[in-house]
Amino acid sequence: MKIAVDAMGGDNAPQVIVEGIEQARDEWDNLEFVLYGDQEKIKKYLKNDTRISIVHTDEEILGTDEPVRAIRSKKNASMVLAAKSVKDGENDALFSLGNTGALLAAGIFIVGRIKQVDRPALMPTLPVTNSSLGVNILDVGANAEAKPSYLQQWAVMGSIYARDVKKIDKPRIALLNNGTEYDKGDTLHKDAYQLLKNTEGINFIGNVESNNILAGVADVIVTDGFTGNAALKATEGTATILLSELKDALLNNGIFTKMGAAIVSPSLKGLKKMFDTSQAGGAVLLGLKSPVIKAHGAADAKTVFYTVKQINDMLQNDTINKANKYFEKMSTEK
Repeated sequence: MKIAVDAMGGDNAPQVIVEGIEQARDEWDNLEFVLYGDQEKIKKYLKNDTRISIVHTDEEILGTDEPVRAIRSKKNASMVLAAKSVKDGENDALFSLGNTGALLAAGIFIVGRIKQVDRPALMPTLPVTNSSLGVNILDVGANAEAKPSYLQQWAVMGSIYARDVKKIDKPRIALLNNGTEYDKGDTLHKDAYQLLKNTEGINFIGNVESNNILAGVADVIVTDGFTGNAALKATEGTATILLSELKDALLNNGIFTKMGAAIVSPSLKGLKKMFDTSQAGGAVLLGLKSPVIKAHGAADAKTVFYTVKQINDMLQNDTINKANKYFEKMSTEK
């Protein structure tokens, strides 16, 4: 299996990408990698080119570029050529740390969506208090507006992903809402609730409120992209501020506080590990014909390694084709 890698995307490209890809290559001998980007910059960090090839590109999409315009105008950009290689069947999956909007555009307009999926959704993994598997939430920004049928499709794909990649036999699917009662929310959420409740093949457990996103009450949470993006950023921002304030309080309030900090240090390391999302990999753009994964622009080599693991699991389990077959069955039964 071959993975197309946008080697020029992200804050620390191509160094962390090359380092992470080499680690992944050494771990999984069934994978080959094609790195798209500036050949000289990539070779500077590449120690061993076994099962790693380079396609030289003289353009790259920047974080400041307007996504759709960049995809259409920068025909030789590393992300664009990597996406085209997946569309043409030369590679099996696409991985980038670059411009999120541009990757979404490349996924939709170049790789292409599954026929029965109206709108692809962006799905990251967030930490939870009682499990190392985390919770998947979708959509977190690919679609500002949604219909109940979109949320149904995302729930199905999220459930298949949780079974294949996270090895959860019966993933708990929840709808993000402003109350747990079935009749809470606006028309979208009320209609989505009824649709999810009657969707065959998923374990729908009802509504979940935003204060329980990290509580481990569900394995997959579905929502519209506007709400999901706001909830994601509020959660990440709160966690960052709390950890920063806790560190400041323990280290900058006198010798006795520092002594106390030394005593509770092992427990604090556990807390820090909980919020270390590198092992969760990247955010998956679900609903496309091939796996397309976006890792954070500031990701390190460890995150790149675990994102490759995530892609490998999707390819090994034929996750995309399972979603295809589900929706084909659904359409024939209507």
